[in-house]
Amino acid sequence: MKLKKDGPLRVACVGEAMIELSFRGPGQSDPRIAYAGDTLNTAIYLKRALPAAEVAYVTAMGSDPFSDAALAFMRSEGLDTARIVRDPARLPGLYAITTDAAGERSFHYWREASAARRMFQAEAGLSFAALEGFDLIYLSAITLAILPEPVRGALADWLAAARGRGVGFAFDSNWRPRLWPSAAAGRDWIARFWRLTDIGLPSVDDEQALFGETEEAATLARLRGYGLAAGALKRGAKGPVPLDPAVAPGHYPPAERVVDTTAAGDSFNGAFLAALLDGQDTAAALAAGHAQAREVVGFRGAFREAG
Repeated sequence: MKLKKDGPLRVACVGEAMIELSFRGPGQSDPRIAYAGDTLNTAIYLKRALPAAEVAYVTAMGSDPFSDAALAFMRSEGLDTARIVRDPARLPGLYAITTDAAGERSFHYWREASAARRMFQAEAGLSFAALEGFDLIYLSAITLAILPEPVRGALADWLAAARGRGVGFAFDSNWRPRLWPSAAAGRDWIARFWRLTDIGLPSVDDEQALFGETEEAATLARLRGYGLAAGALKRGAKGPVPLDPAVAPGHYPPAERVVDTTAAGDSFNGAFLAALLDGQDTAAALAAGHAQAREVVGFRGAFREAG
């Protein structure tokens, strides 16, 4: 898919921005506070790679100081936050990262009552007005999982109509079992959204864990069977495979040093989308995404810390 228009492209990334508490060592009592989330990470890497694009983040946040700080962080990265709803009755989701003596990371979440779960739900009923006016909309299965089922269905219908008006849709099937009532529900909803997708950005481990395949060829065949003809199947250190069978797979060197795989896939998505939106071909977009992911795994956290 290639979007064409006069003037800058407008992209909406939709999801949950969370407060991150990072404990860098055993027994550490003074955590580092940051702001992250899969689609937020992608939005930031997309904007960094393609500054000319207008990249908006769409979510719901609270009216508390932590939400204020998260919005300030987004704006510092050049994101448009004008479509973010503020909910005075709710707070943002929170998660903590702890690291053991061997460097293994564990995640602990508090997100069940986050403001983002109320996205698109106004007093007058459902409204997707926050998504109007964009050329491309990007979200993930994590975005879907935090929304009530009727909202997911209405969002699917809205996206189908928007695609009929020429709006592009990019999707990553980030599979997080704890967010779904069952694997069967996850399969049904994710397959439904794959059939709406113009640019697919799945990871092979997520897809196989959810759909039960053991062979990469079977995973590619299923994804292509949904009608996906643009995008990439991410395979970690092995590098991506194009979803378009007409594009020859490339050769991608693994990272020289792996410190932390946080946001590797998210950053790939941002750089890949930026290259496509900049008019580059799929081969160049695959290389750009892999290069960005190789860099990200070389430092701790979703974004490199100053100094």
